[in-house]
Amino acid sequence: VRLLKEIQERLHLDKLPQHIECFDNSNISGSDAVAACVVYKMAKPSKKDYRKYIIKTVVGPDDYASMYEVVYRRYSRLKDENSEMPNLIVADGGVGQMNVILEAITALGLDIPIVGLAKDSHHSTRDILFGFPPRVVNVGKSDFIFRFFTRLQDEVHRFAITFHKKKRSESMLDSELNHISGI
Repeated sequence: VRLLKEIQERLHLDKLPQHIECFDNSNISGSDAVAACVVYKMAKPSKKDYRKYIIKTVVGPDDYASMYEVVYRRYSRLKDENSEMPNLIVADGGVGQMNVILEAITALGLDIPIVGLAKDSHHSTRDILFGFPPRVVNVGKSDFIFRFFTRLQDEVHRFAITFHKKKRSESMLDSELNHISGI
């Protein structure tokens, strides 16, 4: 709980971020595009709440459109089911990803704080972004908040990549013969 209180203070959140969701997309040149959502409750992974998504409406490698689709699908469903919404959404990406998530939740009439995890040229977390317009949250790389968000980012990336590899393997093994009844 100390970590969550520290995040709440550093980000000036109204509520303790006890339910955090993080999103990431995965594709190779737009093929077999998927996305993943990992859920942390009380700063621990809640694997039963993790979700995988096959991108349905986006053609080609458009990370922003894919992110919009997945976030919109996720929260429209939670809203329809009257399910618990997160206290904080984390984008595995910077300002662009944050803006797309904001568009999706605003379209649903939701108001949930958003954090962005900007990466450097080596694909490592460089900055934690928060607010609109997004600003860099001043935390050092050894700070436990920075390490928490980096672990969250690593987990969503692992989950998305694993799902993408599975989808890609399935499509590589697919044959026209599989679609002929009786064979």
